[in-house]
Amino acid sequence: MSTQRISGRFAPGVGDWQYVGFDVPEGVREIEVVYSFDRPEVPPGVKGNALDIGVFGPDRRFRGWSGGARDRFRISATEATPGYLPGKIEPGRWEVILGPYTVSPQGMAYDLDIAVHLGPDGPAFEPSTAPETAPNRDRGAAWYRGDGHLHTIYSDGRRRPEELVKDAREARLDFIVSTEHNNPSAHLQWGHHATDDLLILNGEEVTTRTGHWPAWNLPAGTWIDWRHRADDPRELQKLVDEVHEVGGLVVAAHPFGPCVGCSWEFGLERADLIEVWNGPWTLDDEATVIAWDSLLRAGTWVPAVGNSDAHTPSDRVGLPQNVVWAEGLSPHQLMAGFIQGRNWIAESAEVQLEFTATDGTNTAGIGERLATDEPVTFEVKVEGAPDTHIRILDQGGPQWGGYVEKNGGTATWTTRSRYTRWVRVEVRRDQRTDTTVDTMVALTNPIFLGAG
Repeated sequence: MSTQRISGRFAPGVGDWQYVGFDVPEGVREIEVVYSFDRPEVPPGVKGNALDIGVFGPDRRFRGWSGGARDRFRISATEATPGYLPGKIEPGRWEVILGPYTVSPQGMAYDLDIAVHLGPDGPAFEPSTAPETAPNRDRGAAWYRGDGHLHTIYSDGRRRPEELVKDAREARLDFIVSTEHNNPSAHLQWGHHATDDLLILNGEEVTTRTGHWPAWNLPAGTWIDWRHRADDPRELQKLVDEVHEVGGLVVAAHPFGPCVGCSWEFGLERADLIEVWNGPWTLDDEATVIAWDSLLRAGTWVPAVGNSDAHTPSDRVGLPQNVVWAEGLSPHQLMAGFIQGRNWIAESAEVQLEFTATDGTNTAGIGERLATDEPVTFEVKVEGAPDTHIRILDQGGPQWGGYVEKNGGTATWTTRSRYTRWVRVEVRRDQRTDTTVDTMVALTNPIFLGAG
């Protein structure tokens, strides 16, 4: 075994990504890295030190990322720390990538202890990826429920993959999307935990310093680079194109998230989908819905989604969840439903909602368009959400829909395309949270009127 210590210091204002190189000779079977950094006290309102870590192999080939979730990692041909990719240790110049997330006014001193273990490789790692079907949940053309923003121990989550699967099944979901921060290592494990009644899609939460964007429906093992900012639109477009080329979609996550680097600075219209509801309802979700509604009023529609962003066992998987119309339960069919906006969002599987528009001859549903000059009646039916109320909204603002009693509720509203371009629905409960005056229970994408 050979070890070396590398020490350094970052000043406030240091760049996002710093690289520390080290040489790996022939005959190394395992790399082990341990790091630490100082945490001086800071006054109220000032950010302390936080330092992310990952590693690239020769020619800057990605080999793993754990952010600030752990203080060490190991990589060999046989296995790797969660967040890192097992595989042969190639000789050459490797680089630890350090991400100074926040740096205190006193600066940040760090130490890296790098050990290389000599010897022959162990057995090659054998990936086990999730199947692309869940036959016991595929009902053909139907509404499917799923959570598209989830974390496990393969990034900064606390659930093991099997625990996430268990909780998703208990939430009565049909599918989930695995979205670990900045790495695809979980993709290579899901086959060990997949079931016939839960479809598992691969993704990545691309975690930049100016916003987070889950990439949905990636081929197993695909890594999307996260080393870009909103001031480089060409780089974002290149990566978005990469996602689209493999059949995936780009989601603007928690656009008004209050943590450092979490809020969306890229422009909401640059995403395929907007996560308007993230986890339990809070003030930043309210702000996102207002911003999304403003885009609609200005003539730009980016379909809305909602996800739990569950990290810990206390975070409820499926709060909220998407209810998307698809021709079947396959990754391609689900993505088609989402991009068409045929989706509504619910706080749980208990909530049932139907939303349609008719001119007496033709009918349209969520995400669809009804081209008619005749009067149009919108009807909303809600069950499983007692003691709530329905809001019907168009570009002119909210219309009163009425109350949902214990056995459900129905609301109708009639208009014409000369007055209304689109109509959407919210269901809310008069229950205060720590930051809002009420709680969202369900929210739909619009139904559109007119020729388009």
